[in-house]
Amino acid sequence: MGRQAERNARVPLPIRDGVAPSYLWVTQACAGGMLDFLAARFADVTRQSWLERMARGDVVDAAGSRLGPDSAVQNGMRIWYYRELEAETPIPFDAQVLFQDEHLLVADKPHFLPMIPSGRFLQETLLVRLKKAYALPHLTPIHRLDRETAGVVIFSHNPATRGVYQSLFQKRAVRKTYEALAAPLVGRDFPFTYRSRMVDGEQFFVMREEAGEPNSETLVELIARRGAVNHYRLHPHTGRKHQLRLHMATLGAPILNDAFYPVPLPCKGDDFSAPLQLLARSIGFDDPLTGVARRFFSERSLDLPSD
Repeated sequence: MGRQAERNARVPLPIRDGVAPSYLWVTQACAGGMLDFLAARFADVTRQSWLERMARGDVVDAAGSRLGPDSAVQNGMRIWYYRELEAETPIPFDAQVLFQDEHLLVADKPHFLPMIPSGRFLQETLLVRLKKAYALPHLTPIHRLDRETAGVVIFSHNPATRGVYQSLFQKRAVRKTYEALAAPLVGRDFPFTYRSRMVDGEQFFVMREEAGEPNSETLVELIARRGAVNHYRLHPHTGRKHQLRLHMATLGAPILNDAFYPVPLPCKGDDFSAPLQLLARSIGFDDPLTGVARRFFSERSLDLPSD
């Protein structure tokens, strides 16, 4: 049995409504029962909610045994449960599937739709929507796009071959092309390559640059000048979080409607009126199983200004 198949065999709760169960490890024994432990661990979930979940059998141990309010909390145990949200704002944009075979699914993601469940998003995520629509319980993204970014993204739905495709990204054998709208870069000859050292910022959701050996690289090309806005083609030769957004902002041309760079702005909540003008236009690679050259293109477009 392979590692992924072995892991799947150990999951004691099934996928429900497109959502896989979550789990947490207990690192030390705790006095009191399971209800007290979970209520203290998850301050945003009410005790009544945990009671209801336990009554439905939605909280179990690694063996699949139901856990109740008074169950012992033991060091080393793994607790399985489902994430639930009382209210979730609908994302009024749909993804398109560009390609599917027995190994991969390639989607064209809209702006504002998160990739995977996190924070205040669960059902309104690309992963859960695709799992439900295509009945693919093993669907997993093999790379990520920001919630704010639109375009091509690749998923694996065959655990037996997932590692082969993931290795393409680890080896930088994938050719990714983005397009962006931003202010003109004065005094630059195109194309040019920008390199910097990127590290985590003081705020957990942003990155920053510091002096030192570069660990990120982007090739910047000019597609067209459109008055006060330039249309750029960007080739990230590395895959750092927010790399294109930070690089363009540092160069003095932050991508239009970027709420994080150069300065994080107040959260816009569910305002969908000003999408980030960044699009993952294409992804290309040589298929590691067949040797066939593959390239997938987004059918979406940026809000290009009139000439």
